[in-house]
This record gives sequence, C-alpha cells and structure tokens, in this order.
Amino acid sequence: MSPKPARITARFGMAVALAALVAGCQSMTPDIKESAFQPSNNPVTVDNVSRNDRLAELARSQHPRILATYGGEYSDPKLERMVAKVVGNLTTVSGNPTQAYRITILNSPNVNAFALPGGYLYVTRGLLALANDSAELAAVIAHEMGHVTANHGLQRQQKEAEEVLATKVVTDVLGENPNAKVALIRGKLRLAQFSRNQELEADAIGIRASGQAGFDPFAAGRFLQSMAAYSEMRSVSGASDPNLDFLASHPNAPQRIELAQRHARQFGTQGTGVTDRDSFLAGIDGLLFGDTPEEGYVRGNTFMHPGLGVSFSVPAGFVIDNSAAAVTATGPSDMAIRFDGVSIDANVSLTDYVRSGWVAGLDEASVRAVTINGNQAAVASARAEGWQFDITVIRAGGQVYRLLTAAPLANTSLDPVARAVSGSFKALSASEKAALKPLRIRVVTVRPGDTVGSLSAQMAGVDKKLELFRLLNALSPGATVSAGDKVKIVSDR
Repeated sequence: MSPKPARITARFGMAVALAALVAGCQSMTPDIKESAFQPSNNPVTVDNVSRNDRLAELARSQHPRILATYGGEYSDPKLERMVAKVVGNLTTVSGNPTQAYRITILNSPNVNAFALPGGYLYVTRGLLALANDSAELAAVIAHEMGHVTANHGLQRQQKEAEEVLATKVVTDVLGENPNAKVALIRGKLRLAQFSRNQELEADAIGIRASGQAGFDPFAAGRFLQSMAAYSEMRSVSGASDPNLDFLASHPNAPQRIELAQRHARQFGTQGTGVTDRDSFLAGIDGLLFGDTPEEGYVRGNTFMHPGLGVSFSVPAGFVIDNSAAAVTATGPSDMAIRFDGVSIDANVSLTDYVRSGWVAGLDEASVRAVTINGNQAAVASARAEGWQFDITVIRAGGQVYRLLTAAPLANTSLDPVARAVSGSFKALSASEKAALKPLRIRVVTVRPGDTVGSLSAQMAGVDKKLELFRLLNALSPGATVSAGDKVKIVSDR
C-alpha cells in the first residue's frame, strides 16, 4: 500500500462502493483498455515474437505498464512449465501458424486474462487458482489466441476511435438536443454489440482450437460456470442490475455457456478429450492465493500489514477490498471506509495536518487531538453535498495513517462505525508480524472418512470456507468427494 494522499469529496462513499463492485473485462488494446476471458523483459513461457512485427512493438511498449498494473510477473518454474505445455499444444493447431505468442503470468489475485495485438497473452494467478484442469486453462488461452488471430484488438481500437469522433460531432452539432442523446446511445449500443460479437467469435475459435489440440472441448463451458459462480460470490450484495447487461462488453453468462456447449458438441459427447487434471494440479500446488505480503493481508474483517506493522478491523457486514493504492471497505446503507498512508513532517501536528486543506467541508470546530491505543491521533468531521465524513489520522512507527469513513447524511451509524474502526487500529507485535503468512493453494488427496465439510474446515484465512471450497473445486451443492480424489484447499502453511 503506497502512501498516496486523496482529497475527500462528496462522492467518496459512492466511488468506493462502485470500485469494490465493478468487475469484468473489456477489449485490451495498445491504450490499455482492460479485457479478459470471462466466462474473460522476461516472459513466462513463450518468447518467439517477431522483432519486426509492428503490432508486437506496440504491445511490447505496453508490457511494463501491464506488469505495474497487475503486480508484476509471478514466477514459479513448475507452474510456468505447466502453462508452457498447454500453450505448446495449442500452437500446433493455431489458426495462424505464423503467429508467435508470448504469455505472462501476472501476480494478481484478480480472475482475469487478456490479449494484446501481436501475440502478447496474459493470465493472472487468480484465474489459475480458480481453474481445475489443463483443459480449462487451454480454453482460456485458446480464447485469447482467438482474439489475436481475429485481430480484435485493432478492430476494437478502430471502432472506439470512430465512436469518439461520432460523439464529438453529435455533441458539437446538436448540443443537448434529445436527438443527440439518441444518436449517442445508438452509437454506444453498436460498439457494445461489436464487443459481444468479438467475445463469441473468440469463444468459437478457442473451443475449436482446444478441441483440435485434444483437450476436452466442454471445459470452456465448465469454466464459464465457475467464473459466473465466483463473480456471484465476490459480489457484495449478490444482486445484479439487468439494465447494465445491455451495454456490457460481454454477453451474459447463460448465453455464453449454452453457445460454448453447442460448439463443444461438434467434437462429441461429454467426456471427449483430455483434461490432464493431475498435471494442472501439480503445477498450481503452492500457488499464492489472495493478497501479497507487500500489500498486506485481509483476514475476515481485519486488515493486517506485516511490513507496516499495523492492523485495523471493520464491523460485521463490511467487505474489505485491498489494493496497492489503498484499503477500502463497503458496508450497509452506502457506508464506506478508506485506509491509506501519507508522509508528513514529524514536526507537523496531526491537528494542523487535518486543517491543511485536503478535507472538503471540514468542520473546524470538530478537529481535536486524541490518543488511540497509545498512538498520537486526531479526529474531525466534515459534510459536503449530501455526505458526512469522519476523519481519523494516526501517527505510528514514523508513518501517518488515515481512516476515512463516509455515509449519507441521513445515516445515523457514522459515528459508532468510525469509532469502532479507529479504535481497532493498533501496532502489531513482533510475534504477530512473524505469524502472518501468505495464503496458498494446496492440493491434498482425499482420505477415507474425509468429507466436503471436513476438508473445507482445514482452510485458513478465508471466509465462507464451505462455499469457497466447493467453488475452487467446481463442486455442485450436492456433490461429494471420494477417497483418492485430489482437491484444492487454501492454507497458510
């Protein structure tokens, strides 16, 4: 977590909530517009891109930015060998035999994969943790190869440029005329439809390629279902707005799953092709799961950072989202919390810092010095455009941390929530820091007497253990395990 200052605005709570909830992928072009297969200089596996390929040069220039955005490259030799094996099988049946591919595993817990023009492919460790066999990974990579083969990146870039130009023309000529809005909406609908068609085309190309390479073609549909289940579990409310589907960059999951299964049937019935599950599980055994030590750990309702040596907790009902820039949490009734760090001269008092102008709508009379668990601190309140804020700044270990809590004006829970959060802030002891270990995927063999319940109970550092265990192992609600099966659990050992 980097100490980046942020100005509080009236939209603080809403912005945090949206940031925590929005997910998905759009087409990845040289401007870095994010894209993924979502049922969507040291490369990890293949490095055969032509040095004179113009598209590869464009993609190569973006490679460092992608690494910076997704936590850098994830290095694990046995994992890389497993991925390389899958890629190698797919390249033998590529629709464009002259196209070379360069694939990088990204050190991100997000479930994502995407492609750049020129053969640059990316897959996150979060996606690898969710997949269950080599055929599912092949479906993802073949899908992204399909984007490259079909030149979707360039097509999308051209369409977006046309849509931007059309927007400017319509706005300049028609202004706020209702006809202008209709024209803009139609343009956006055409662009969205184009994106959905691209995804479906890449699905078809990918399933055909993975099937021709000998992989189970039905794996694409299975993984689409896992992705949909994962997205639902990650949702704070579990609800979705059907109005958003129309302009979504991807077709809805049921449609894609049905089409994926239809494409797979061209190769035969269920059970056709190789899954190579054992090889895949051996590759991901020990894979880092969730947050990295550099960004701190979320354990239930508590955030702990071994490097900074601090922790705090949020009330039940809040969901913590950890990123390199800040830690945020969203809760009931549109409440939101942000935690970050700033660098302040040791001679500057915390009350003076609060009054220094970075808080919009500050109530000057509310600023006061306090002590929180032995640490110097200052608290204050602010109001702006329908929102109320609690501001707490704490000095610990030579660093100043900020806990900012926001709620709509009508919400009466701001003060008790803010006091509970700030009161939970503490410095970690040496033993507490030493005890913090990253979570990893561990592959275990089911023993006689083991059940889904007993295996999920072995998992550490995660909520909803039973639900997550079933999700990671693609087990339906009524499915059981048998002695000798290999399953994934999450452990800090």
